[in-house]
Amino acid sequence: MIKSFTCYLLFGLILIFNACGLGESAETDIFVKDSNDWFQKGRASWKFDGDQLVGTSLGGSGFVMTNKKYKSFTLSLEFYPDTGINSGIFVRCKNKEISNKDCYEMNIWDYHPDQESRTGSIVTRAKPLVNVQTLGKWNSYKITCESNHIRTWINGKLTADIYNDDLSEGYIALQAAETGRIKFRNVKIKEF
Repeated sequence: MIKSFTCYLLFGLILIFNACGLGESAETDIFVKDSNDWFQKGRASWKFDGDQLVGTSLGGSGFVMTNKKYKSFTLSLEFYPDTGINSGIFVRCKNKEISNKDCYEMNIWDYHPDQESRTGSIVTRAKPLVNVQTLGKWNSYKITCESNHIRTWINGKLTADIYNDDLSEGYIALQAAETGRIKFRNVKIKEF
């Protein structure tokens, strides 16, 4: 009888633990208006239009970046690129700069001159598994970095799936480059 009671008690505690969300971290908004948790750098201009963070580039490149480093996480967001923009999501950046060597660059550029680095690729590390078309509409991007396993999905389609030990943690950035405009919204991260 004591064993049964102990099993029921343990089972009940597990249910309460999971119901309260104590076993996992909550999803957090990043790149929030008027927050000191991020900064902007470079030649692009960034502003909020309602709930959207809009990056506009008239040539050159610019980015917004978190002040906090992240290690293992799922990052989800929506993006709306126009036809001229070269954009991307940079994760695990070593320094407060963006590059495809010192960050993992998840590209947003349907018209990239090298189609192996187009939208859905992890630039210099993985060409896209599928060809997705993202211009002129809202799209979803999901990125999971768990230890050395990195996966990306656009609009629910797996676009990259690699194991890579180059970068274990770092900053997260959003880019606007070339000539055009990119909109982001609902940028959320869940650490684990």
